[in-house]
Amino acid sequence: MDKKVLLIGGNGYVGTAFREFLETRQISFQNLSRKDFDYYKVEALSQVIKDYRPDVLINCAGYTGKPNVDACESHKDECLLGNAVLPGVISRVCEMNQLPWIQISSGCIYTGNTPDGSGFKETDTPNFSFRSGYCSFYSGTKALGEEVLRDDANCYGLRLRIPFNEKDSPRNYISKLLRYDRILNAVNSLSQLDEFVKAAWQLYMNDCPKGIYNLTNPGSVSAKDVIDMIQKAGLSNKEFSFFENESDFMAKAAITPRSNCVLNTDKLVAAGIKLRPVEEALEWSIKNWKAAQSAGV
Repeated sequence: MDKKVLLIGGNGYVGTAFREFLETRQISFQNLSRKDFDYYKVEALSQVIKDYRPDVLINCAGYTGKPNVDACESHKDECLLGNAVLPGVISRVCEMNQLPWIQISSGCIYTGNTPDGSGFKETDTPNFSFRSGYCSFYSGTKALGEEVLRDDANCYGLRLRIPFNEKDSPRNYISKLLRYDRILNAVNSLSQLDEFVKAAWQLYMNDCPKGIYNLTNPGSVSAKDVIDMIQKAGLSNKEFSFFENESDFMAKAAITPRSNCVLNTDKLVAAGIKLRPVEEALEWSIKNWKAAQSAGV
């Protein structure tokens, strides 16, 4: 049976990856851009669903700030709307129409690791949120967005974490590391973007249980680990320096604190979805690195 997808925010970094995935597999979709359509209006969005009759809705829209989350501190209204209000609107519309949907969430609602080193599970309370009392405004709104969807029986809430692949982009983690001279040496879980998109589709197509999933490549790496891979591959011969603690980083390079965390992927594995170990995915992406040669890459 052919599927039809209603894609919201398909012109952004993650949305473009979904759009390319759907196009490659010749899956029919309609992309709603905020430039062309006010998807914050319940009645209007519901009418699009009734007219287009999609099998699933994928929401890639949100507010991350450019060039980074520091910008969210001065655009709080847009950040709150995109990350907390919009998921609530879509949740209501999908419930009205009994439509399954995918929300691109974030793992940036945690910081650090669990005491046993196994990473935060989907059931763990966010410790980098407004309720915890310590977070960036961006992470606070993403945590609120998850709260809005807590009882949504139609939703896959998929936590993306520091995306990367082999294509140069301002949002690509590898690109960011290549552009900076001094980097905070933190340990994180990461998501290979194309594997993230494929896994999101598999969760839906396999009719896996709805709910929150940590959708990252298994394992974790430090910034120094990735820089070592970059230098061994010959992508850069620059001398990098590192902030060894967050207080130094905050004092000299940032406006708001960053989430650096490790997520547990046992639930994803139990659902039958397998991604490459993070180091393997990084090595492949670095080996196949492509500088952006044309617009939209």
